Amino acid sequence: MKKVEKAVQKGRPVNPNSARQLRLKELELKRKNGELKKGRPVVEGSARQLRLKELDEKRKNGTLQKGRPVNPNSARQLRLAELEAKKANNGGVMPLGRPKSKVESLEVEIGEDRNVEIIAQ
Repeated sequence: MKKVEKAVQKGRPVNPNSARQLRLKELELKRKNGELKKGRPVVEGSARQLRLKELDEKRKNGTLQKGRPVNPNSARQLRLAELEAKKANNGGVMPLGRPKSKVESLEVEIGEDRNVEIIAQ
């Protein structure tokens, strides 16, 4: 024959009529019925709700723009437009670095008597 052991209940005994247990039962019933409300209630017609509704409509339309709008007359935008114009003039490539300076070549001849003669071209 198999030996059957009793299941030992662990922890403190629960008083089913305690205030906490009654509150938990009430919450469970509300949860089952769908009457349990969590969080802060929403005030319809508030400034925030109107703003959220407006943003939601803009998202659906695709007209919502993120970030700060660009000022086309700012110094940065003028500089960027100038750089784009330079690129367009150079075939889409902007030369990098310092512009080349004119290099004058000097020809130095040393004679047999070790006199240096410089001839500029």
